[in-house]
Amino acid sequence: MKNLAPYHLSTRAVHAGTRAPRPDFTPSVTPIYPSVTYLYDQMEDLDGVFAGTRQGYVYSRYGNPTVAALEEAAAALEGGEAALAFASGMAAVHAALLAVGARAGAAVVAARDIYGATYALLDKLLRSQGVETCFVDVADLQAVEAACAEFRPAALLAETISNPLLKVTDLPALAQVAHSHGAAFLVDNTFATPCLLRPLALGADVVIHSATKYLGGHGDVLGGIAVASEALGKKLFEVLKAIGGNLGPQEAWLVLRGIKTLPLRVRQHCKNALAVAWWLEEHPQVSRVYYPGLASHPQHALAERLFQGQDYGGMVSFDLAEADKKRIFRFFEALKLCLPATTLGDVCTLALYPAHSSHRALSADERARIGIGDGLVRLSVGIEAVEDIIGDLAQALDASL
Repeated sequence: MKNLAPYHLSTRAVHAGTRAPRPDFTPSVTPIYPSVTYLYDQMEDLDGVFAGTRQGYVYSRYGNPTVAALEEAAAALEGGEAALAFASGMAAVHAALLAVGARAGAAVVAARDIYGATYALLDKLLRSQGVETCFVDVADLQAVEAACAEFRPAALLAETISNPLLKVTDLPALAQVAHSHGAAFLVDNTFATPCLLRPLALGADVVIHSATKYLGGHGDVLGGIAVASEALGKKLFEVLKAIGGNLGPQEAWLVLRGIKTLPLRVRQHCKNALAVAWWLEEHPQVSRVYYPGLASHPQHALAERLFQGQDYGGMVSFDLAEADKKRIFRFFEALKLCLPATTLGDVCTLALYPAHSSHRALSADERARIGIGDGLVRLSVGIEAVEDIIGDLAQALDASL
């Protein structure tokens, strides 16, 4: 509104400067659009956006320009036709499952050592709503085949690199099994990122990211992404409109900013992680190291094939020899540079104790069946000087004795 002179001061305070004329320039950085609603000169245009016959925005639960820019970037990174952004990675997982038919009477086959919150979503919430889940070792293709043949699932769900044991999944083989039984293949690619591989090109139907992690990359934003075909993207959109798990524009902008340096950061994460894994493997207080880049890793050959022998991720897990909870806590409390924080993918090195954080929702017996022992530590190796990271781990291990 331009001519506000006839209006009272309180009216001018509300409306002044809120509806500037359309610009004749293009900003070099994506703007942040915090508006909940959008206006059109003609009501027919507004009606067309609601009907889906005209592109545009009407209400932020149905779409936002800043969020749409992030979705476009995510689809481009993963080689998908459509992407939807969510308020968290778990919201993206939940929506993807709903979009492919995980409802009462349906079944899901999922990796046994999947992220703890995803395990709880399947084993508790969705099971209580009539969705049956069969957890299998996805490294055992015969077991996956048998589970899919028995349950005829709506979805097969796995992680490219599992959390926290860092098992590598044979995505092409699992895609073939899933599709032969009419199941959608859902892949959480958070640990690998599109810098290591793109699951859609290997047969996945939906690729999921916790954008909180490597995509955002700086520990300052919570978000999730699901990338799929145009047809599945429309189903994801309908779920998002119904459940309202939308990502805000400020958060979308932060993730979009993080994506710009993603390849650079991931390259350094991977370089440092390999050096840390080599060092840990030689340490007398460490009984086992889990890292796909090590020759000792059970799926090292598969990792070389999938990741083309280049990088293997920024995550390293290890078992502290003969450690109980008290010793683990002493190790964490002795860290000075590495941060004992319950996330990953940040520029700084982070340490996490799966038994009391990421996999706390599982019972001790469930964790034991998966292979998560009381001495397991998960590291998200940052981009600091690797000598400083190793030095901090060394002094903390000594202090834990």
